Amino acid sequence: MGGDGVTLLAIETATDTVGVALLRDDGAVAERVHAGGRAHAELLAPSIAEVCAVSGCTVADIDAIAVDVGPGLFTGLRVGVATAKAMAQALGIRVLGVSSLDVLAAAALEAASGTADGSVGAMASVIDARRGEVFAAVYRFDQHGGGRGSTPGHAPTGELVDPGSVRQDRMEPLAPEALVDWLLAVAGRAGTVAVVGDGALRYRALLAGHRAFDLSLVDAGLAAPPPLALVGLARRRLDSGVASLAPGELVPEYRRPADARINWEQRPTRPPAPTPAAGPEIGRPR
Repeated sequence: MGGDGVTLLAIETATDTVGVALLRDDGAVAERVHAGGRAHAELLAPSIAEVCAVSGCTVADIDAIAVDVGPGLFTGLRVGVATAKAMAQALGIRVLGVSSLDVLAAAALEAASGTADGSVGAMASVIDARRGEVFAAVYRFDQHGGGRGSTPGHAPTGELVDPGSVRQDRMEPLAPEALVDWLLAVAGRAGTVAVVGDGALRYRALLAGHRAFDLSLVDAGLAAPPPLALVGLARRRLDSGVASLAPGELVPEYRRPADARINWEQRPTRPPAPTPAAGPEIGRPR
């Protein structure tokens, strides 16, 4: 399915933010973003209704759904992915899963396009994984083969580069100190590294101690993956021929077991209760 002439709904629940964007087939776009906290399930459906109402559409007008599949918060991802799958199944449409890290990188590119030189070199998306860890990926837009005179982060046509094509991933959750070591190694080859995401915001004091890290975008508010960046990246991917999925094929990218499972596996084991000592039987002759 291509993106042309498609009304596309984007669902963003990977972090504390609950966000929805609707891109109509005529290019009009609407967005709603709420501070979700732990209320992803309560806020998502009303947000979808809001963007449909603002856009003059009904749910039945939606042709495809893009959803952030993570990494991120377990409960948020479960709510967003389950909602996307249920809606797609009911409407008989397909879904496109997009990484939260790619959405942040796409948003950083869009933000950089409005700067003086309109370029971005190396950058890192950092999602707060809680429990003192982060999920992260590095994007080497400076290495994109756009040709002579091309602007880093942009294709020869002037369009934004898909972040997935220049991504260097670390699949395991990282301690903040390990993140700093990794990004310093990248900076040694690429120069300054722009860092975005709520993980960068949470550990800003640690990152700010190194001049190689540019935190201006996260300071400007680029912490949660924006729904508008999600719907825009999804549209570009559909236009380029990226295949969407049947609802049952969509799975979230948790990257580690759920907290409930971890707590269950790490629960203290109790020693078996002692067996009572056998006493003389009563009422039976010896």
